[in-house]
Amino acid sequence: MLDRLLANAAPSAPLSRRGFLKLSAGATGGLMLGAALQPKLAHAQGGADGVLAMPFVHIRPDNTVVVIVKHLDMGQGSATGLATLMADELDADAAQVTTEFAPANAELYVNTLLGVQGTGGSTAMANSWQQYREAGATARAMLVAAAAKTWGVDPANVSISGGRISAGDRSASFGEMAEVAATQAVPESVTLKTPDQWVHIGKSFPRVDMARKTEGAVGMFGMDVQLENMAYAVSLRSPRFGGTLASLDDAKAREMPGVIDIIRLPDRATVIATSTWQAIQARDALSAEWDFSKAENRGTDALRREYTALLDQKGIEHYSAETPAAEAAQVIEADYFFPYLAHAPMEPIDVTVLFDGKTANFWTGSQLQTLDHMIGAQVLGLDPASVKVNTVWGGGSFGRRAIYDSHYVAEAAMVAQAWLAAHGQARPIKLVWTREDDVRGGYYRPMHMHRVRAGLDAEGKIAFWQQRLVGQSIVMGTAFEQYMVHGGVDASSVEGLGESSPYAIPGWTVDVHHPSVGVPVLWWRSVGHTHTAYVVETMMDELAQAAGADPVEFRLRHLADPRARGVLELAVEKAGEVPDGLTRGIAVHKSFGSYVAEVADVRMREDGTVKVERVTCGVDCGVPINPSNIEAQVQGGLGYGLSAVLREEISMTDGEVDQSNFYDYTPLRISDMPQVEVHIVRSTEAPTGIGEPGTPPIGPAVANAVRRATGIAVRELPFSRHGLA
Repeated sequence: MLDRLLANAAPSAPLSRRGFLKLSAGATGGLMLGAALQPKLAHAQGGADGVLAMPFVHIRPDNTVVVIVKHLDMGQGSATGLATLMADELDADAAQVTTEFAPANAELYVNTLLGVQGTGGSTAMANSWQQYREAGATARAMLVAAAAKTWGVDPANVSISGGRISAGDRSASFGEMAEVAATQAVPESVTLKTPDQWVHIGKSFPRVDMARKTEGAVGMFGMDVQLENMAYAVSLRSPRFGGTLASLDDAKAREMPGVIDIIRLPDRATVIATSTWQAIQARDALSAEWDFSKAENRGTDALRREYTALLDQKGIEHYSAETPAAEAAQVIEADYFFPYLAHAPMEPIDVTVLFDGKTANFWTGSQLQTLDHMIGAQVLGLDPASVKVNTVWGGGSFGRRAIYDSHYVAEAAMVAQAWLAAHGQARPIKLVWTREDDVRGGYYRPMHMHRVRAGLDAEGKIAFWQQRLVGQSIVMGTAFEQYMVHGGVDASSVEGLGESSPYAIPGWTVDVHHPSVGVPVLWWRSVGHTHTAYVVETMMDELAQAAGADPVEFRLRHLADPRARGVLELAVEKAGEVPDGLTRGIAVHKSFGSYVAEVADVRMREDGTVKVERVTCGVDCGVPINPSNIEAQVQGGLGYGLSAVLREEISMTDGEVDQSNFYDYTPLRISDMPQVEVHIVRSTEAPTGIGEPGTPPIGPAVANAVRRATGIAVRELPFSRHGLA
């Protein structure tokens, strides 16, 4: 039966290495990553029930302004950012603004920088900056037109402020004018406010999710979704990536309380029960034998030996500076090792599905709605119009929910399809990945090794810089390959190097190896910047010391980008003098169009471990839409990066992941978190990303402080490998 289900799901789409469908470019209706698409505002829709309904905003009779959020909010505040843009141009009061997630509809809700509806690459504000302001200004113009018609006055005499519409002694709420506004013509063009007219932009607009999260609102996250007669599914998967199920003894599990059914798929067995706990207990009672003949059977040590051998061989050239290398008076050589990393969001992967044979509904924290929508439809053999993806709040992601093969949606669809075939009646099923499932068998930041050989000339300036990387490609073999692989190099692995760096380094060359490994890899918060920034900024510090130069002055000597210079000078100025007993390290990096410098003051404890006491940050992310949210994102990104460099690593023995939960994949503890100061440049440039740029500089900043305090150059992560954490 399973073969028939898979054949019906997608006759032309082969199963990927994880056992799920690869999305072809045509399946998205025109997947165009990086395309500069024109935003669409579309027309107002009716006046049903007195609502002014437009694609990006609904104004209801109760005076509620509902901002339709096309991006997933997984804690990074994108919903609040979009609400800020809308409220400002609409002249709404913050108290009347709320949000709802948009349905999967790439035509209306495309991410104009990705070419699909989705959230990633710190693009939420950058691609929505113009779009949501225009939508707000359009709705405002229609409210003004409605008031002018109702009161018989010239539209020029109608004003809006703080959510009230006024003309002379007449006044009305948005809600009172919504129905008439819905009948007005949509203006062909609108004039946006100038910065001096902004009311909310650049201020601290209140978080739209704060009250709901504080109160523990029911049904907010995917894990909260409750439907009548819902069943729960948990899967037993191969302990090695690429393993298949050779045999299964489920007799004991079927007799356990709450077990409804057990569905066998090629690379897993799924228990369906009346509660998650019962499903987990029964899953653990399954007895399986696995075929590892096509699995990834190498462990970390074996892979590392192979990577090290590749460091001795010329790779594919990525970058070669136009400026030739000069003769060097001093040369520094260094090898770096970065382990696999798990995303470990607080809410593990989950998705609820209801499939009746003709239509399907999915409820999940969808980060790439277009892919989730199309792959869900492919698996179920449905027209996409018959499939609905209901996006709910995500309890963290860090890249984990932005999955190129939508594997958890595909898995849920396969389970729902098999359920319907076996039982003949639709039933909502919630598929849950436990934390152990995700840590042992999820997707990871790729393991990387770097080798750098850099020289200084007689004047203490960089004479040349030769860099080689070895690491898996994230996108080769996926639908993203045609957009992100150039000349055999995965762009995500080398971002921050060469031409994308704010440094002007003569004789800089970069070449790359992308070995084939069966471990599934995925973008992880800040993606390639997580290792490239570490290498560049620690090497810059070592070169500065070799040149007898101050580390700040040495960087300024080589920084060609004035915005990078600006954040570095700002962070250093605000950091002030180094407190007694502490050692200082610095790093500056550009990622996702934004510039972040971090000054870390650390203390070496008596037991030899490091305590980061304070971090001072300089940030330039263009127009600061919501300063308090920018501060929160830099604090969170910094903490996430510090957590990784201190103790986190995924290792494997004979192809099986050694870690399983927070006791052995150890995240940052509250006691590890430093005091963080964030200082934001009041830029007039267009907004750029902020969800990720705070992550890359913290590792090298701390490493530079540790090296200056102890003489230990930490080139192999995490710090715990060296007894430093």
